Amino acid sequence: MILTVTPNPSLDRTYELPALDRGSVLRATADRVEPGGKGVNVSLAVAAAGHATVAVAPLGGPEGALLAQLLGDHGIEAAGVPVHGSTRVNITLVEPDGTLTKVNAAGPEITAAEADALLATVRARAADTRWVACCGSLPRGLPPEWYAELVAQAHRAGARIAVDTSGAALDAALRERPEVVKPNSEELAEVVGRPLATIGDAVKAAQDLRDRGARAVLASLGADGQLLVDASGTYFGSARVTAVRSNVGAGDASLAGFLAAGGTGPAALAAAVAHGAAAVQLPGSAMPRPTDLVPAAVTTTARVPLDRALTEPTP
Repeated sequence: MILTVTPNPSLDRTYELPALDRGSVLRATADRVEPGGKGVNVSLAVAAAGHATVAVAPLGGPEGALLAQLLGDHGIEAAGVPVHGSTRVNITLVEPDGTLTKVNAAGPEITAAEADALLATVRARAADTRWVACCGSLPRGLPPEWYAELVAQAHRAGARIAVDTSGAALDAALRERPEVVKPNSEELAEVVGRPLATIGDAVKAAQDLRDRGARAVLASLGADGQLLVDASGTYFGSARVTAVRSNVGAGDASLAGFLAAGGTGPAALAAAVAHGAAAVQLPGSAMPRPTDLVPAAVTTTARVPLDRALTEPTP
């Protein structure tokens, strides 16, 4: 069982357009609505891989009810915490060439009582889980320290925890020594306060996060691959990708693959890379199933190419 926590979930509405003309009345050629939010995406990927998962999230209004229903349609139990505000709705506009324009809503403001109810739900469910994955941005009303408290609560319940967030929330969570943190290259650069130009720079930044409390760092480096830095060493993984269709949710698929494979060591890194590579070759935010994975396309090594320049260096 993998429990996910999404403090700011969403309904994701996607409209496919023949063209994006500002100031015009646009008619969609297709549209769809899907459950969204980083932790929700991890649950979707875990379920697609055939594993049990429960999604904890604040849910409010008819939007929250629909989100719970959509999760159920995917075989995912929604452990929803009722909140006064309505669950946010995010909009994605897709042009024929694959260009995405996203409009992400702020989401409801969470009260102190609702925040405590979220922690209580995690505490009650964490004892029966192998991993807790808390992912995404914090909604209004939750301070950065809330993630640190969540890590502490999960540890008291005897669960291992993975954190995928950024900025002050990630910085605060490090103090409670999460088993895994999963930044991308931009988030890694932000939290250490310096640019990353090479894979070696990313390794040093990941080591800094371990010095500050993270027991392992799984870092997504976009098209360059992924890094795992833990107590046993540093490992680099990459995969051949035929064609990129959408990178939406690819990092969440990677984390799901990593945790489902045990969440430690080079074998779990290989699973993370395989899931991420499969996800970018699928449309929209579709999560890979076992038949989508190509383990033979994945390479992992302890001989990390430290001098290799990043395809997308961080400023």
